[in-house]
Parts: sequence; structure tokens; C-alpha cells
Amino acid sequence: MGKGLCYYRSMAEKNILIVAGEASGELYASHLVRAVKEKEPKTRFFGLGGERMRSEGVELYRNIVEMAVMGYLEVAKSLPKLKKIFDGLLREIDKEHCDLAILVDYPDFNLRLAKELKKRGIPVIYYISPQVWAWKKKRLETIKKVVSRMIVIFPFEREIYKKEGIPVSFAGNPLLDIVSPSLDKKELFDKFGIPPARYTISLLPGSRASEVKSLLPIMLKTAKILKKELGEVQFLILRSPAVKEGLFKKITRKYHLPMHILTGLTYEGVAASDFAIVASGTATLETAILGTPMVLIYKVAFLTWALVKMLVKLPYVGIVNILFKKKIVPEFLQFDAKPRKIASGVINILANPQELEKMKAALLKVRPLLGEKGASERAARIILGFEENA
Repeated sequence: MGKGLCYYRSMAEKNILIVAGEASGELYASHLVRAVKEKEPKTRFFGLGGERMRSEGVELYRNIVEMAVMGYLEVAKSLPKLKKIFDGLLREIDKEHCDLAILVDYPDFNLRLAKELKKRGIPVIYYISPQVWAWKKKRLETIKKVVSRMIVIFPFEREIYKKEGIPVSFAGNPLLDIVSPSLDKKELFDKFGIPPARYTISLLPGSRASEVKSLLPIMLKTAKILKKELGEVQFLILRSPAVKEGLFKKITRKYHLPMHILTGLTYEGVAASDFAIVASGTATLETAILGTPMVLIYKVAFLTWALVKMLVKLPYVGIVNILFKKKIVPEFLQFDAKPRKIASGVINILANPQELEKMKAALLKVRPLLGEKGASERAARIILGFEENA
């Protein structure tokens, strides 16, 4: 690595470590980096992330977004690789001076890293809170010891950290700025030769390969039932660039359906759809912001599910339902994530105009719950202000 990742190029330059390990966190991180550089162009970012961060000028030690997995068993299989990356990153950090670390979500990795950074006297700003409200509240004790400031994106998170005496700032939700389709429905359909249909349903199987392997077959089996029951229906399969195209082709080739795989066009596909079947995660909030009715599904290894059920005390999984404190979006989880059940749930909404309009009306209320636009810029100001006052 030569001089290592943390060398100074000029005395005026700040060296900031930034780490994001999954597609959603990397999306937020890339917009944050851009906002900081707009205010302080000489700021240098390095660390771990993915291609979005690289495109914003972050010098990546490794791309770890492509390694993202979900569930205890899946994570356990990746531990040797992650430990090697973790140890290598610490060696790079030790070579030169670093001014500040910004850790984005990815708590199992980042909280461990925060402990090491604390030993080295490097201040840590944690952006995008771990879901301490749902489970592992003991993480609050660790955060209080090793994190200099939390920057959160949901208003209720601010109160949790304030109560624990942890320095916290609410920046607003960056998705309010990020979720913006570049093509309208006609433009999208014309560009890809997608014909009109009575119903267009988008399938969002997640941004991790492990999620796609588990959830896309369930979604496609559901789609077969919907095609039989609804007749004139077509499907948009929305692929995250973080998952290889070959995996999608391998899974979809055995299903003979009117479907179109679109890559990197999630917002456009969802906005053009009458309905969506969505993997639990950031995509549910993105879909809600776009106002598209949906159902949420998720399924993991049995051991992972058993452990989650022991630890998680919330009645809902979807962030939309958590925000409203009631079930707005139907959830089909684990043993309920069966094609026949999911298809029945979709048809019950599509065939009932009152239920459909009720969900649409509820989704229109999501945006006001997330704060105001400009979250990445506010987060950048918090970070730069922290440096000035450190």
C-alpha cells in the first residue's frame, strides 16, 4: 500500500475514515461525502464501502458492500474474510494520522471498529443508527463509551439517545432527497419496450445476494399465482447493482412470466408500478416515499429467525409500520412468506378499491414523519462543526 491510506497531501486537508458495509448505508454515505466535499473540497475520505462511494472520491481499501449478507449463519460464514479486512484496515489506520471516523450503520463490524478507534484517540461519528429500538439495547452501553456523536435519521431515535445521555443530532432522512425517479412511467416503458398492462407489479428482492437467493424464488412463485388470478399483469424485477446479474438470470430462467429485469432503476420501476412486493429493509421506506402500495416479505435461516424472535420485542418489522405504530403494510415473514398467502394478500388489496386508497392515503403521510429535505447537507454541517469544536 506504499504510504498507506492516511497520508496527508496538504496541511489544510482533513483525512476522514468512512466505513459502510451494505448497499443502503453506502447510498447514504456517498451522498454525505458529496455534501462534505461541496463545503470542504480538500477533505480526503478513505475506508471501506462500495462503488457509489468510490465514484464520490472515497479511496477504498476494500469493497465490502458486495460481501453483504443477512442472518447469523450467513454472517458466520463470512467472519474469516471480514476479520482479515478488519485487521488490514487497522494496520492502514496505524500507519498515518486520521482526523475523524464516520461509521455508517453496519453495527456488528462498526461498533467493534469504534472500540479500536477509541483506543487510538480517533473521534467517531456514527451515522445511521443501529436499530437499538428493536433489539440489542445493550449496544447503547457500547455506543456511549466509544461514539463521540450519533447522527440519526428518524426523530424517535433522537429521544432514545438523549435519554441515555449520548450526544445526538437529528439530520432528517436523506431518502427525501435521494428518492427521485429520473424517468416517468411512459419514458421507462418506452426505453425498455415494456408494454402497458392492467397491473404492473414490481418485485424488490433485496440488495444482498443471500436475500435474492432466498426471496426472489418466493416472489416469482407468487407472481405465477398473480398472473393466473389477475390475468393481464406484468412484473418488473428491480435488481440492485450490488448483486450480480448472473444470479438474477439463473433464478428467473425457469419462470415463464411477463417480466423485465431492470438494473439500478428501483425508483423508476416502483414509481411506474401499481403495486410492489418488497423485501424488508430500506426499500420499504423508499417504496412508501414513492407512494406505491406494497406488501413486505422476509425469510431467513431458521436459527436466525429463532434468535431474532427471542431478541426483538417490536410487533412489526417494516419501518413504515414502526413509524405509524400500526400495521399499514401487510407483513409476510418467515413461515407466512408463502406464495399463496402473499398472492392472496396482494389480491385482497388490488381487488378492494377502498383498501387500496386507504393504503395510498397512509403512505402520503410518511414524508412528513421523516423531517425536511437537505439531510445530507445538515449531516455534513454537523460533521464539519464537530471538527471545528473538537
